[in-house]
Amino acid sequence: MIYLGYFLLLFCGLTRVMASYPIWWSLAVGHQYTSLGTQPILCSSIPGLVPKQLRFCRNYVEIMPSVAEGVKIGIQECQHQFRGRRWNCTTINDNLAIFGPVLDKATRESAFVHAIASAGVAFAVTRACSEGSATICGCDTQRKGPPGEGWKWGGCSEDVEFGSMVSREFADARENRPDARSAMNRQNNEAGRVSITEHMYLKCKCHGLSGSCEVKTCWWSQPDFRVIGDYIKDKYDSASEMMVEKHRESRGWVETLRPKYTFFKPPTETDLVYYESSPNFCEPNPDTGSFGTRDRLCNMTSHGIDGCDLLCCGRGHNTQTEKRKEKCHCIFHWCCYVRCQECTRVYDVHICK
Repeated sequence: MIYLGYFLLLFCGLTRVMASYPIWWSLAVGHQYTSLGTQPILCSSIPGLVPKQLRFCRNYVEIMPSVAEGVKIGIQECQHQFRGRRWNCTTINDNLAIFGPVLDKATRESAFVHAIASAGVAFAVTRACSEGSATICGCDTQRKGPPGEGWKWGGCSEDVEFGSMVSREFADARENRPDARSAMNRQNNEAGRVSITEHMYLKCKCHGLSGSCEVKTCWWSQPDFRVIGDYIKDKYDSASEMMVEKHRESRGWVETLRPKYTFFKPPTETDLVYYESSPNFCEPNPDTGSFGTRDRLCNMTSHGIDGCDLLCCGRGHNTQTEKRKEKCHCIFHWCCYVRCQECTRVYDVHICK
């Protein structure tokens, strides 16, 4: 009877996580992702797809590798942006809920991950279309105008509207419930996509003798995804805290969000929103998905969140030496190579207690 109760708790916990999780994100990690380029995608084998996503996958199966690639670069960017924070966007192997229970709550971290993943899907699909990887899409022929002085339109303008449409249709397909979490996810997903549109820029290539740049051809291009990550991280830092309100409508009770503090301006389409507080992530906690910060590297000279005082949550840190082999005394030889020696250098490494 004790074991039965234990397994029921496990099952209920898993069901709760999967109900609030876009578990199709697991497609972007592990062995499933590495096989996408070499094997046909069986849409029915992708975990966690709702019927609308399943139909989309079957209709546009050739861009599904780009969808998975988009989630992957979103996760990688998340791990870069949070590398020095108590929660560092850790993923869990062999788990459909790849972030564990961390995203089960409507926190700032959930807001960021939804935004960066949706932006990643839009980004990767847009890039694949411009590179000719998919036959159902291509260059954007609409984003043009009169040429500028010394340049003309050319190249392949990236069709960010198509990429955003794919992200919107696929990533938002499960966010149709009349509850606050769906409203939050829709807002943050769209904020991620809009961040790309707002950072499109004119990219140019020079033509002429010896690169004289007598004529330039230009096209609309997405920025490096790091630019998008930096921007969404800034939005994370200034995310709007919301309150949940219930309304009675013809279809029943509907939850909406409104700003918790009326003296702050309401969020725009570019802003991230949340309505639950984050755990402090100092200690391991299976309920919140926190791994704690013990044994994490910290920055002894920093007064920020990556510094040993804050990252180690006041527990202190240990210092140990580490030997690293590096190239040194490099000399350029004419013509044309560089020869280096290998030196061993000793560094101090600081680790949270």
